[in-house]
Amino acid sequence: MQTPLILLSVFCCLSAQSKRNQNRTNHEEPGRRKPPHIIFILTDDQGFNDIGYHNPSIRTPTLDKLAAEGVTLENYYVQPICTPSRSQLLTGRYQIHTGLQHSIIRPRQPSCLPSHLDTLPERLREAGYSTHMVGKWHLGFYRKACLPTRKGFDSFFGSLTGSVDYYSYGSCDGPGLCGYDLHEDEAVAWGHEGKYSTLLFTQRARKILQNHDPAERPLFLLLSLQAVHTPLTPPKAYIYPYHTMANVARRKYAAMVSTVDESVRNVTYALRKYGFYKNSVIIFSTDNGAQPFTGGSNWPLRGRKGTYWEGGVRGLAFVHSPLLRRRRRVSRALLHITDWFPTLVGLAGGDSSKSPGLDGFDVWPAISEGKESPRQEILHNINPLHKPTAPGAKGASVHKSSQKKKKKKTLKQQPKQKSAFQLKTARKQKVKKKPKRKLVLKPKPGSKTRTKVRAASPRQLYRPRRIVSRCRSKRRHASRSESSRTPVHSTSQPGSAHPPLTPPSSQSVPDPSSQSVPDPSSQSVPDRSFQSVWDPSSQSVWDPSSQSVWDPSSQSVPDPSSQSVWDTSVQAAIRVGDWKLLTGDPGHGDWVPLQLLPSLPGRWWNLERTFSPSTHKTVWLFNITADPCERHDLAEQNPHVVRRLLARLAHYNQTAVPVYFPPDDPRADPGRHGGAWVPWVEEGEGEGEEGKYRGVYKKSRNSRKRKKPRCQLCKLNAFFLKLNTRMMSNRI
Repeated sequence: MQTPLILLSVFCCLSAQSKRNQNRTNHEEPGRRKPPHIIFILTDDQGFNDIGYHNPSIRTPTLDKLAAEGVTLENYYVQPICTPSRSQLLTGRYQIHTGLQHSIIRPRQPSCLPSHLDTLPERLREAGYSTHMVGKWHLGFYRKACLPTRKGFDSFFGSLTGSVDYYSYGSCDGPGLCGYDLHEDEAVAWGHEGKYSTLLFTQRARKILQNHDPAERPLFLLLSLQAVHTPLTPPKAYIYPYHTMANVARRKYAAMVSTVDESVRNVTYALRKYGFYKNSVIIFSTDNGAQPFTGGSNWPLRGRKGTYWEGGVRGLAFVHSPLLRRRRRVSRALLHITDWFPTLVGLAGGDSSKSPGLDGFDVWPAISEGKESPRQEILHNINPLHKPTAPGAKGASVHKSSQKKKKKKTLKQQPKQKSAFQLKTARKQKVKKKPKRKLVLKPKPGSKTRTKVRAASPRQLYRPRRIVSRCRSKRRHASRSESSRTPVHSTSQPGSAHPPLTPPSSQSVPDPSSQSVPDPSSQSVPDRSFQSVWDPSSQSVWDPSSQSVWDPSSQSVPDPSSQSVWDTSVQAAIRVGDWKLLTGDPGHGDWVPLQLLPSLPGRWWNLERTFSPSTHKTVWLFNITADPCERHDLAEQNPHVVRRLLARLAHYNQTAVPVYFPPDDPRADPGRHGGAWVPWVEEGEGEGEEGKYRGVYKKSRNSRKRKKPRCQLCKLNAFFLKLNTRMMSNRI
């Protein structure tokens, strides 16, 4: 009698246990497919050399650990300034498709993200996410429809303008135009003066995590830190670990990077404490390159913030998540900041196809599994409004002033006279003047010579610190020739101050028929049609039947004087495969070394400063894989590559919308709004504001301001003020 009871009890226990296991699996399987919590941490003006795993002198133990345990993105690109990067992050579209091609949005400009474009938080909210933003906005606020809470965020706490004081939260847009800039949702958040913004934003982010139930809804948190943007005012406790740094600006900048590291540590701790971490994706990214003259460093990359050299557009980034299939590795897949829109929408279970005209790609398989990136090219920008600076050895202003003086002198003399001054200038003009793009678009007939540049194989792409070793030999060679004071040129000439670059591979430059430079007519890079977003009758939409774009497959070389391919005086930059092309004025192209002294430039300035070999040079071509520091211009040796990339620029330009850069509105003065920066245009009035300024805004001649009389005493007071500030900072 006992045996059947025992068997029955055992059977009941087994059935109950199997039922519990089944319920557990039924409960866990949806949990695995449940959308992850997304925490996106965005820093401001953090350079390539401003993190511990690139530069051990910068103390970032938390960032180094998260990057080492996740996936470090070493071929990741952003935009050179704040507003374009942030707009491309939230819209997934190039800035030529949003009208923000030219510059940042100033506090007094009636401009913001276009109202007809959907944003990343809007798509995530549709997928069931709770969306929150903390930190810097800098995407316009002239009317309430431009505020973050009207662009998809459930809550917002931070600043609306581009540069805010870390303690007083005052933001200025010129002398006498300053106001308070700290907001919570759509109201001014008074009473936070004296609290360091990085710590304040971190506390708010932790509060959001504490009040949110991770089991109820997935969370999207954009922590857009103001650091490490100027002004350089870190807490003194963070400065002391860097007291051995001789450069005061660099010392303070490094201290601000340490505050960022501590902020990320506190946020990561909160994710673990409140149950988010196991189903979370942490993304760390900078918005643009650093400004070396305010303590940042992009070494050994060329250029700085605001330029289209690698130092301005190559960004720091890594992804840390328990959901990654292949962790603890370095990804060299080509990625861009526009890729986060479709990637995160895909992770959230949404459909990115509902957002027409995206320029980004879903790169999660490339990040998580190590697959090949679907991105083959990046359009850095096309800016038709940028005014190229006149080339000169001592800056554009000196060149322009000397040019005016020459004009005045020549006008004073009679036309028939042949003075020594006229003969001298005539000889200079004969030497300096060269036909534009002649060397680029017209190769010598019958020439079969090819300059061999060793291109790196996919497995031999540089590691986080390998890029430093590639350019270190150049630095040593430059220090030996310091006494000669020879300016460094970007091209590799026989008598150059730098030896030829020695890449890791001995392969030659890729053939033009190879897949590294796709043909515009090929299907490797899909064409972007914006007829579903913009009016089909608009002239800004590219017409596929148009014959204005030159066919790169044809054998005939276009006339350099014609505009059938591309006007190379226009500022533009594009990356296709290993190749990078720059036209117009890409910005100040220096290699700023680590021993930078922004106030007292020493002998390194003459060594590392670059001068264009031609006063009329408007085209540069680099093999970024083999030459990441952009030391060797290959435009002359590869005219076929230049032609194809120019054709790609022409193709993209056909899809561009007009530049929207309106004039400053005097109604934005904070003095009219209680001393704070707030929206100043009513909703009904602001609806047609975007269409008020069609194309490029041009000032009339009558609107030029009269020159104010010089004040010698004011200049003297400003000089002693700067001197006193510098002396006090040296004490710190």
